[in-house]
Amino acid sequence: MTVTATSVDESDQLPPQNAPVSRRARLARLVPAAVAALSGVLLYVSFPPRTLWWLALPAFAVFGWVLRGRSWKAGLGLGYLFGLGFLLPLLVWTGVEVGSGPWLALAAIEAIFVALAGAGIAAVSRLPGWPVWAAAVWVASEAARARVPFEGFPWGKIAFGQADGIFLPLAAVGGTPVLGFAVVLCGFGLYEVVRLAVEGRRTRVVRRGAAAAALLSVAVPVIGAVAARPLVSDKAEDGTATVAVIQGNVPQAGLEFNAQRRAVLDYHAKETERLAAEVKAGKVAQPDFVLWPENSSDIDPFANADARAVIDRAANAIGVPISVGGVVERDGKLFNEQILWDPAKGPIDTYDKRQIQPFGEYLPLRSLIGAINSDWTSMVRQDFSRGSKPGVFTMDGAKVGLVTCYEAAFDWAVRSEVTDGAQMISVPSNNATFDRSEMTYQQLAMSRVRAVEHSRTVTVPVTSGVSAIIMPDGRITQKTGMFVADSLVQKVPLRSSETPATRLGILPEIALVLVAAGGLGWAIGAGVRGRRARDM
Repeated sequence: MTVTATSVDESDQLPPQNAPVSRRARLARLVPAAVAALSGVLLYVSFPPRTLWWLALPAFAVFGWVLRGRSWKAGLGLGYLFGLGFLLPLLVWTGVEVGSGPWLALAAIEAIFVALAGAGIAAVSRLPGWPVWAAAVWVASEAARARVPFEGFPWGKIAFGQADGIFLPLAAVGGTPVLGFAVVLCGFGLYEVVRLAVEGRRTRVVRRGAAAAALLSVAVPVIGAVAARPLVSDKAEDGTATVAVIQGNVPQAGLEFNAQRRAVLDYHAKETERLAAEVKAGKVAQPDFVLWPENSSDIDPFANADARAVIDRAANAIGVPISVGGVVERDGKLFNEQILWDPAKGPIDTYDKRQIQPFGEYLPLRSLIGAINSDWTSMVRQDFSRGSKPGVFTMDGAKVGLVTCYEAAFDWAVRSEVTDGAQMISVPSNNATFDRSEMTYQQLAMSRVRAVEHSRTVTVPVTSGVSAIIMPDGRITQKTGMFVADSLVQKVPLRSSETPATRLGILPEIALVLVAAGGLGWAIGAGVRGRRARDM
């Protein structure tokens, strides 16, 4: 009886003794998960329309703290949470008109690439000089995300959050991969400096090699950005051009604005005619050419005489060539097209958008998507076809490269216009579908980065705003409000020299992917050797 009673008493005491430990263990596991998600949110806050670019550094510093020394499996999960914290708020605009389903699905899919980056960063975090390997792994994940699925979705590249930052000149050195690498390296290096300082204070031992590597991880990106400043210039090399950017506005925001296609065309023609009256009155300088946005004439002017007459009237009023954004059907195919419209000759050249938007301009897996949700197939009744050639219009002697809206996110699409001879770039866009969301500011920041990357003036004519004129050094010199009719007229520099980023093209990205592969190979090899040593 006594022995039995004692056994029961001891077993009764076990749960209270273990319960606090169990709760503490669960909380300890939750902390890294919560911190990973919150550091992703911090990275989002560093993006436009805010100018808090520097928050990307502590975001990656905290992410490095969460991942360092963990298993690749833990890195996978923590990376996914970091990706959701970043991408869910960044891409919320994708659900403005179509509901939360597509937004959540897109963020969930894109976060997989961040999860893979987290696994890779955790794997290389035990290597000497790990911030270098880790930053390269991040760039490799961005490279993959920019290509798959459905030809990729580069939105949210770290470089696109740095239009106001000190690292921006590095875009001229090696494009978005080098700019993004520098920011991530500096963030991870910042954590490593703090970690080694705390460790040294605790142990009173200074590991000089590791400390030097950590300090270089912070210093080299900053010094590199300062050294790259001479590559950034707004000086004219081939003279200047006086350009007019037209924002005609739309009758209403959202998907239904296209139902009033004639009104959109009329608005842009009316704003051009208003500008012509101001030029005639001597209030505004005579432009050399005029740039209209994407979808400014969704009525095919080749098939509709009335639409052609409206554009002709506007071109004759202003008296100079206009680049018109139209939706054109040719041989049974739809094209998102820029049309070079001469006031005397009418349409004389065209550019068909090459990087078309999945689920917006074409529907991948149409039969499967239709079986799941017929609303998608009704919204995208006919897929747009892709153009096959770069678009560089010669407008009053100036060579203007066309990069239509979504294409601005893709490195190759912008570079091809410059290597084809563009002396300036125009990014005609239509953001009316996304109302007053952050989308237009995120896209404007991309154009600022592209201006520095290729040392070209960039104009951004948008149907509903924000339209802007950007100098080759990334400065916005004029911009409109949102959902107002307006025009911008300015003399801008024309340039023909190529930056290292333009000349090198994809090579910096390939080099960084190879660095990532080398680091992962080293980490995997070290892990295998460690397991063999333990088994002996």
